[in-house]
Amino acid sequence: MRKKKALVAFGGNALIKAGEKGTLREQLANADEAAGQLVPLLENYACVMLVHGNGPQVGQNLIRVEEAVTKVPPLPLDVCVAETQGSMGYLIEKALSNELQRRGIQRDLMSVLSQVEVDAEDPAFRNPTKPIGPFYTAYRAKHLMEVERWPMVEDSGRGYRKVVPSPKPKRILSVGALKALFETGSIIVAGGGGGIPVVRELDGTHRGVEAVIDKDRTSVLLACELDVDEMLIITSVPCLYVNFGKPDQKALSVVSLREILGYQKEGQFPPGSMGPKVEAAVQFLVRKGGSVVITDAAHLQAASEGGAGTRIIHEKTEKTEKIHRMETAKRG
Repeated sequence: MRKKKALVAFGGNALIKAGEKGTLREQLANADEAAGQLVPLLENYACVMLVHGNGPQVGQNLIRVEEAVTKVPPLPLDVCVAETQGSMGYLIEKALSNELQRRGIQRDLMSVLSQVEVDAEDPAFRNPTKPIGPFYTAYRAKHLMEVERWPMVEDSGRGYRKVVPSPKPKRILSVGALKALFETGSIIVAGGGGGIPVVRELDGTHRGVEAVIDKDRTSVLLACELDVDEMLIITSVPCLYVNFGKPDQKALSVVSLREILGYQKEGQFPPGSMGPKVEAAVQFLVRKGGSVVITDAAHLQAASEGGAGTRIIHEKTEKTEKIHRMETAKRG
């Protein structure tokens, strides 16, 4: 069977883990650990796209901006996203390159800054809900709301935070060039943090905006544009569960899209937990077919080979793969 094309999506906490300060030393060590888990997986696929989150990193950037606001001009959110795409892409690319070198594997790598167009009329712009950046005192928040016109909310008694919209991604800019690069078999890091948010003006030009694009939604858009066979979504648990945390909890191994839609309708995957991951999986399978693997980093390679994690398969893909296996067996 031919080697498949894959997109691997993982969170920004892959480089800054819970409880860490986020020092460069910590991020380098975490990048090396992630590379050790990713490289064995990469050999199973002809073309691989890596999409990472950047929540902790953008948060740090915005704190730096606030602390230096009296010294240097502040940076808007779209530029902060671009900066983290570049810095995180560098750390991930270097870690992967070193791991490939240690294993004697020759494979080209490249990190690409990705602008993602959103609709200026997206309802999210009228109702910003995504808290970002540092916590502010009531005095500072009042100033920012009055002078800068920032929408802000009080956050669990810890202070005030800026909230920004989270519009849906419409298209990846220069996706043709990205696809040509992907088809060479190089390992590509792109779409970091969901992409640099831009809107299209009436004259066809683009303008950066203060927004956060959901990384999983951008991953689906990229996966469809690049015509990948499989999405691998790395999360904090080894697989999906139904009745999670209850006495009758059950791990899901291989499930059909129809079954997942049924579980989703039952409310098995809450919005604040696995909901966004499952929603992304469903969107990909409905639009493209193929399969989606959901697992944690420790089980990634085994899950890609069918030995761990949760694999969600579109019924048409399942039927096609069975026919292919039968034909291969006959020829063998």
